[in-house]
Order: sequence, then structure tokens, then C-alpha cells
Amino acid sequence: MSLSLTGAAFHPPNSLLVLGHSPAIQRLNAVVEDIARTSIPVLLEGESGTGKEVYGRAIHRLSKQGQWPLKKVNCRAVDQGELLALLKSDLRKSAESPEDGLQTLFLDGIDELDLESQRALLSLMPDGETEDSSSKRVRIIASTSRNLEKEIESGRFRRELYFRINGVCLRLPPLRDRKEDILVFMGHFLAKHAAELGREVPALSDQETELLITHDWPGNLREMENLARKIVVLGDSRRAIEELCAMPRLEPALAEEPRGSSLKVAARAASRRTERDLIAKALERTHWNRKRAAQELQISYKSLLYKIKQTGLEGDRKDRR
Repeated sequence: MSLSLTGAAFHPPNSLLVLGHSPAIQRLNAVVEDIARTSIPVLLEGESGTGKEVYGRAIHRLSKQGQWPLKKVNCRAVDQGELLALLKSDLRKSAESPEDGLQTLFLDGIDELDLESQRALLSLMPDGETEDSSSKRVRIIASTSRNLEKEIESGRFRRELYFRINGVCLRLPPLRDRKEDILVFMGHFLAKHAAELGREVPALSDQETELLITHDWPGNLREMENLARKIVVLGDSRRAIEELCAMPRLEPALAEEPRGSSLKVAARAASRRTERDLIAKALERTHWNRKRAAQELQISYKSLLYKIKQTGLEGDRKDRR
């Protein structure tokens, strides 16, 4: 059974939004088309790998400012000083180039900002503590993999900032809740990576497609694309899919916060350990080639350098020398 897609199956009607036949995705795409040409701020909420950046870029492309570049700020890799410098620079450029219209900023992982960085961001937003004319020329699209209402209750996110960025909240459904889209996406990713490598699109058996449909996909579309790439590279779909299904089951990234503070601390610590282990293994596989490791982990080179320093891995490497 071949999962290659042809013709219109590769593109939704607007050719810019996310693939999918499920009612949830069709409704989401329709809402995006309605709000894209407005200046309303948008909050994209969803588990890791559900396509938040894809939707953020689609909203920008469909907007009146779609011909100009989208400015992305990785909130996971900036401190308060860097955030202020980046935003002030963009606001200044926007004010100096009124012919460019509204500037669009994509704040990726806004839940990762500490409270002081949140305060700094709030001060630069329209109707904030220090409003100026240039701040009105910026549209904010923000993404989060956490439930910000829970983060507010726990004191980790500012309520006023939440209401400022939440003009419209789009909740992206995880892949396990839209099983009808699984084979569509797998066909797309197999065809994409086969074309990149100049190979035939792999054909999957009925048994293999059944395994794909029943898998929970805790890493969502990112996990699926990694699998498709592996299938194309190895030329062995059965082995790759069996290894996927044999992996320990992971909890989804967007989950309800436990009520006990000790459980919160334990969960955060476990998450940091898991992240550190994944980075360490990627660096080991690539013989500490940081650029290759960043590509494998699907994060920016700058973010990887920050995380290596943050987790103390650089010190561990020096100690082993």
C-alpha cells in the first residue's frame, strides 16, 4: 500500500494551512482565514509538535502584511535583556517604516518567559504600562505548550499579559485525537523526504498502517516526520515502525498541572532530566557537532548552545577530557 499523495491532496484549499480531513482541522483552518486579515493578537495553544509555528506563519502569510518577513522570537532562548533589545529594535524599525504597515511578531514558547521578562514584554505592548505609537503597529502571535490559565493560578504567568495576548485562542488538537489525518500526514512526509533524497516513495503494508493509526503519537507531527525521514533513509519501514511502537509511552507535553507543589517540582525536574539526556545523546551521536545535533533535535543552533550551557553539559565534556 503506497501512501504517496498527489494533486490537491497535498494542499488544503487555501494552500497555506495545515493538511487534514478531520472536522477539528477544517474548523481551525476556517477560523484562521477569518482572523488572519485582522490585527487581533492570537494565542496558539497545543502540545509540542502539533504545528503551532506552521499556523503562526500561515496567519502571517494570509494577513495584509504577508509580503513582509515574520519576526520570530524564541522565548526559550532569550533572557530579559535580550528580549527587550529585540522588541525595541523591531518596534523602532516598524515606526521608521510606516509604509510596511503592521509588524507581526511570533513569540514562540511564551510560557518559557520568566516573570520579569513577561513584565518587560507587557510594558511594550499596546495599552501596556508605557504605551507609545510604535507599539500599536505590532501584532502579536504567541505560542504555548502549557495551559496558561493553570500557569496563572500557580503564579508563573502574569494575568494581564495573558489577556493582552489572548485576543483569539486557537487550540491545536493532538494527532491522537484526529486519527483520520494520520495517513494523510505520513504520506506527505514520506513524499517530502523521498523527493529530497531522490528516492521512490516507500510503500507501507496494511499491518504497518494499522500500527501507525493505533500509535498515540506523543510527539505529534514532529514525531511522525522524524519517523518518515527514518523510513526513507533506512529503506526499512517495518523496522522503523516496530522500533517506534516499542518505545516507552511518553506523557503529552500539554497536561494539567498537579496540585501539590512537591509534585510540580518533581515534574519539572524530570522534564529537565529528560531534556538533558536527549541533548547529551544527540551530541554523542554527532561527536559534539552542535549544528548537526541541533538539526537532529529540531531546534535552532542558538537554542542548543543555550541549553548546553544551561544543563551543564559543556562542563561534563571538559571533565571527561
